[in-house]
Amino acid sequence: MGWSFKIGTVGGTMIRVHITFALLLVWIWLAHYRVGGAPAAWEGIAFILSVFACVVLHEFGHIVAARYFGIKTPDITLLPIGGVARLERMPEEPHQELLIAIAGPLVNLAIAGLIVLVLGASVGVEQIIEVDDPKIGFFTRLAGVNIFLVFFNMIPAFPMDGGRVLRAALASHLTWSRATQIAAMIGQGLAFVFGFIGLYYNPLLIFIGIFVYLAAAAEAQNAQIREISGSVLISDVMVTKFARLDRSASIDEAIEMLLATTQREFPVVDSAGRFEGLLTRDDMIRGLKDKGPNMPVVSAMRVDIPKIHHRKSLEESLRLMQQGNVPAIAVVDGADHLIGLMTHETIGEMMMVRAAVSDGFRFGRLRRHQ
Repeated sequence: MGWSFKIGTVGGTMIRVHITFALLLVWIWLAHYRVGGAPAAWEGIAFILSVFACVVLHEFGHIVAARYFGIKTPDITLLPIGGVARLERMPEEPHQELLIAIAGPLVNLAIAGLIVLVLGASVGVEQIIEVDDPKIGFFTRLAGVNIFLVFFNMIPAFPMDGGRVLRAALASHLTWSRATQIAAMIGQGLAFVFGFIGLYYNPLLIFIGIFVYLAAAAEAQNAQIREISGSVLISDVMVTKFARLDRSASIDEAIEMLLATTQREFPVVDSAGRFEGLLTRDDMIRGLKDKGPNMPVVSAMRVDIPKIHHRKSLEESLRLMQQGNVPAIAVVDGADHLIGLMTHETIGEMMMVRAAVSDGFRFGRLRRHQ
């Protein structure tokens, strides 16, 4: 996710923090400082950091459950409204998604239960629900926040965990795409409710509503892509007209090609046309800064770009792109010659013709007539 920076790696999963999280900490510090001075400000910061530590543990609940089903999680990103874990692929069965979805809230429930167990008789229900009262103890409020996270995340609408539970239940009787559309529509409806309430009570709910709406829409679009990608070949949607760089080219030559075309990524090939790597605009900038315009492109290109045969399904290429978090995939023929590229922009173009596909036109026929 853009505008985020790495703070560490745990069990092969990178933990990233979005820049807006720093803005949240500044706002919390100032708000508490106006009320109780520096001690209150630092206590407010400590409480928010403790809450987000619980959010991280919540996300690792999802991660552990996903790993049980062989699904890796490359990274999680902390946002002011919670955490986002990026799975390398979606669960294949409804019961898998159900267990992965409820694992996070169960962690928050366990944290709240442990706090209540340690505090014993000194904490009651009335105290736990008053999470905004600074007179309530630090850990009592923390238990209350974890219980709130359980209820909030189990709302049956995307992108909350409850939406995934709902989809898993619906997918037992409906198609995966239809189940996702229903859960996404509920999520978007909930987003409008958040926004409406936020106009009168708390402006933060407007921000949450916008995030929920966009996340639900993205989930619905991903389900549409998944629905049709299994029956579409890469050769039907791959980019075939693109500029390429010879392995003997320099960064200076690559920049000239960048300025002369609309491409952002350039495949690097050998004299026989076999794919060797991919040079992105960011790679060019780093190479130009480090060693100057005469630096060979082979020293700056990415070599972790997957290759896939052009007769494979689109679904497989999407999986590779998601697993590797790469900007493109090289499409090759039987002799390993580069014949196309699969990029993120290709996915958007595919969605533009989805309506025509549903009307009974073959995807390949549409592509030939463009």
